[in-house]
Amino acid sequence: QVQLVESGGALVQTGGSLRLSCAASGSTFSSYGMGWFRQAPGKEREFVATISYSSSYKYYADSVKGRFTISRDNAKNTVYLQMNSLKPEDTAVYYCAGSSQFYAGSVEQDRYDTWGQGTQVTVSS
Repeated sequence: QVQLVESGGALVQTGGSLRLSCAASGSTFSSYGMGWFRQAPGKEREFVATISYSSSYKYYADSVKGRFTISRDNAKNTVYLQMNSLKPEDTAVYYCAGSSQFYAGSVEQDRYDTWGQGTQVTVSS
């Protein structure tokens, strides 16, 4: 069974950049569809980005399109989220998620069966 741990969250200024990492343990990571979600205070957790097991398919929420890039390195059992041109509305806890059944990933949270603990991203004005 795959377990996930996020890292890289920090306090940054508007317009800055961060690179989040999601390290996976387990023998079946390379076959998982992966995704990033985020949750701000008082709001529901929302979709950010997803990537297929082979990196052939990627999809982004409109709010981050053109600013964020999702990638993965199956040899290192790691998924990344490069975040550029950060805005205060990007402030949230960011979660990494994996799906053992949906190899292409998904925008739907209930498709994922493994979640990380989250990492805090704060963007100041």
